[in-house]
Amino acid sequence: SFQAYVGKTRFLKFAINDSLVYFCLTIFKVIRVPEIQIDALDGFPFSAYASQPVGKNGPGIILIHGIFGLTSGLRAHCDALAAQGFLAICPDLFSRQRQEGVNVDYREEDSEQAQIFYNNFDVNAGIGDLLSTLAHLRRTPGCGGKLGAIGACLGGRLAFLMAARSDVDCAVGYDNVGIDSFLSELYDVRTPLMLHFGEQDSLMGEDARQKILKRAKRNEVIQTYVYPDAGHSFVKKTSPNYHPENAEQAEKRTHAFLTEWLKV
Repeated sequence: SFQAYVGKTRFLKFAINDSLVYFCLTIFKVIRVPEIQIDALDGFPFSAYASQPVGKNGPGIILIHGIFGLTSGLRAHCDALAAQGFLAICPDLFSRQRQEGVNVDYREEDSEQAQIFYNNFDVNAGIGDLLSTLAHLRRTPGCGGKLGAIGACLGGRLAFLMAARSDVDCAVGYDNVGIDSFLSELYDVRTPLMLHFGEQDSLMGEDARQKILKRAKRNEVIQTYVYPDAGHSFVKKTSPNYHPENAEQAEKRTHAFLTEWLKV
């Protein structure tokens, strides 16, 4: 089913994914597609949420979820990006594990189930599903050809791997937990990649972060930023670690990066 969002032309401050804030002038009407089915490389059908501007060609963005999966916040994130002229899609990478009636969102009572999804997640299968999502987005009417990927936590790791293993035009990762297990692939990145780290992220030790930063420094297409006094999920407004000043700085950098490489 499709839903239309009536847009306006004015200055707006968007809160997307409960956290990321972008500034823009023209707000487009949006078509929301609450659930679509995409066939994976192995034939497995997985679901995704998509949103796109009405009557406008634009670049595409794949939003990559974290351990809580395809949340209501990420759906809102897709809508906000579409209102800025992007074709946005967020695939449910936990579809392979999901049982009927088992749904999670970004809330404390779902933490246990989210952790189960995360523990059982197959990274290579997830990358395969993201490649299928990439192909689907390229075929979507209105997609202007340029494509990017954004993710946080698990999604940050996968955004990095998409920069290393696919032909996305750019990628952005936040928190980026687990990249230290794929250090050699930092040299495989040939597309612009921006990585944001919280200096006080309890899920990433100092040694792991320094290893990543040291390797990334040798690759000229990778930009890294470390934010002082920032913990895990410091850009998410609903997180106890939300840090307004660092979040605003990270958000502005991301928006400028997407504008440059996707030619919004």
